[in-house]
Amino acid sequence: MYVLIDHSRDRDVSGLDTVIPLESTTAYDMHDVITGIIDEQEFFEIMPDYAKNIIVGFARMSGRSVGIVGNQPKVAAGCLDINASVKAARFVRFCDAFNIPLITFVDVPGFLPGTAQEYGGIIRHGAKLLYAYAEATVPKITVITRKAYGGAYDVMSSKHLRGDINYAWPTAEVAVMGAKGAVSIIFRGKDNQGEQENEYIQKFANPFPAAVRGFVDDIIEPRTTRMRIIQDLEMLADKKQKNPWKKHANMPL
Repeated sequence: MYVLIDHSRDRDVSGLDTVIPLESTTAYDMHDVITGIIDEQEFFEIMPDYAKNIIVGFARMSGRSVGIVGNQPKVAAGCLDINASVKAARFVRFCDAFNIPLITFVDVPGFLPGTAQEYGGIIRHGAKLLYAYAEATVPKITVITRKAYGGAYDVMSSKHLRGDINYAWPTAEVAVMGAKGAVSIIFRGKDNQGEQENEYIQKFANPFPAAVRGFVDDIIEPRTTRMRIIQDLEMLADKKQKNPWKKHANMPL
């Protein structure tokens, strides 16, 4: 049985409108997002059995080769740890070395906590991914699908790291941290924390404050993601960007 797939650049991917669960703590598979927007649903994943909380691989968008990086909410809630940071950093550097545009899908609640990560040097290894994105001069397009919290949001090809185009879905939450954790810190020992949590959600658990401040270029319907990315890849095809001249940069080794 053959399944007819629409390869047109302007096709809507209606399934993306419902891929994000209504409950923010419910996991979903980022592969569903990636395969939904790429050509012929063919995704060549790199190191699929290592650091499964992040996905890296190659695909085509309207015939153009692209490198894709995405958090995987099904594993460790998509948190970045040492292995995931190094895996993604090496991939980003590879794409930049061979002039392959980068598309990043963000759903990250933060860096993985714990003494093992601290002793292993999560700050230093996490900085490798930040460094890789900051120094990359290829076209960089980012889509925030759900959570984008704290320093992990910055690391994932944010506007602060010279991202060219940054989109957010209506389900995106761009904030320092989740509502429950933030309220428990800000209003510790006080009553009515439930009300404060609802207020925090209304104010910050959405992409609009980030869009107002210019951290997000546009809030888009998920079904239009493929069309917008292909248009941006065409616009950025002749992008020329150079890093400040120096003998060499100081990579966080």
